[in-house]
Formats: sequence, structure tokens, C-alpha cells
Amino acid sequence: MENKVDARVKPHIVVAEEAAPVSRPSRAEAEAAVRTLILWAGDNPDRDGLIDTPQRVVRAYEEFYAGYGEDAAKELDRTFEETEGYDDLVLVRDIEFASHCEHHMVPFVGKAHIAYYPNETVVGLSKLGRLVDVFAKRLQTQEHLTAQIVAAINDTLKPRGTAVVIEAEHLCMTMRGVKKHGASTVTAQFSGVFRDDPAEQARFFALLRPTG
Repeated sequence: MENKVDARVKPHIVVAEEAAPVSRPSRAEAEAAVRTLILWAGDNPDRDGLIDTPQRVVRAYEEFYAGYGEDAAKELDRTFEETEGYDDLVLVRDIEFASHCEHHMVPFVGKAHIAYYPNETVVGLSKLGRLVDVFAKRLQTQEHLTAQIVAAINDTLKPRGTAVVIEAEHLCMTMRGVKKHGASTVTAQFSGVFRDDPAEQARFFALLRPTG
């Protein structure tokens, strides 16, 4: 696996890390690029079924890659101190997401499981789902996505520990190349008490098992 994340290494990726600024083309230029790809594929972009496809693709891209215009820190900036003495872990599992592989620009879809030990504050549970989408709606690798989520939580909430596991199916592996249908990829990264205490990791994984 490329860029394999070592769960024993403390995350060093910062939330502010971004690619160098690029000059964004106009909508017309983006639509023209889609027309070129249709022609390259061997079809006629002016036939009835495809004549509006460039506009539809560009609108879809605005949704697929909305994360480039969003700030992970802002999704976590509203926290709550009224925890009534609760100081144990908070776990949100089965957060569904869809992203696109940066190598082939085809989807990978799956679920993220996030846990953290609050320090002094907690964040609204829905915000963890929004955080996943901020990073998933960009060109990604699963390894980088996992590390970015951990780093964002650590930098903003300053918890005593963070654990993130992502499991996903990559269409670049199932639709092309080796075509291994049903294969899934799992990545995990830990910080703080989850990284330092194997018992905490074991507890986290135990809580991920289906109940009932």
C-alpha cells in the first residue's frame, strides 16, 4: 500500500497544510475540457445524450470537490464545556463518506470511525461527520484522509487521545487494474492515549464490533 500510515507515529500533518495556490479555470474552460475527454473516449459530445453532459459534469464536480472551499477548523470551532463530569471516550462509528482517488480520479467509498478522549470540551457529534466530508470531498488517498482527520481533531480540540479507522472500497482497484471486486482497505491512526496504551486501542476496536 502506498504511503502506509504507521499508527505508532504521532501525526505531524497540520490542518493548515494545503497545496500551493492554483489558477482556477473558468466554468467554460472546465466544460470544454469535458468535451475534449468525451471526444478522446471516442464519442460525439454534440449528440443528444451528451450535449449537456459537460455542464452536468462541472456541476457534479462542484459537489464532489466542495471540500476545497471548506475549513476543517471552522467545523470544530463550536465546542461545549457542559459535560456533567464526563471524561471517558466519545465514539462515532459508521460515518459514511465518498471520496475520489487522487491517482485515477475514481471514487472510493466507505465508513469512518472516530473516537477521542475529551480534555475540557466536546464537539457536537454531527461536526465529526462534517469533518470527514471536508477532507473526503477532495482528491485523496485513504491514508492521507485518515491522518488529516486525526490532525484536525488534535489541533482544534486538544483531546487526550484520538483514534480514527477508515474502511473503504476503491473503484480504481475493483473496476480497473487488478479488478478485485469486494476488496476493502483499512487504515488506522492513533494519537495520545490511544497511541501510547495498547489497552485503549483494544477497547476502541472492541467498541467498533456490531452489537445486538
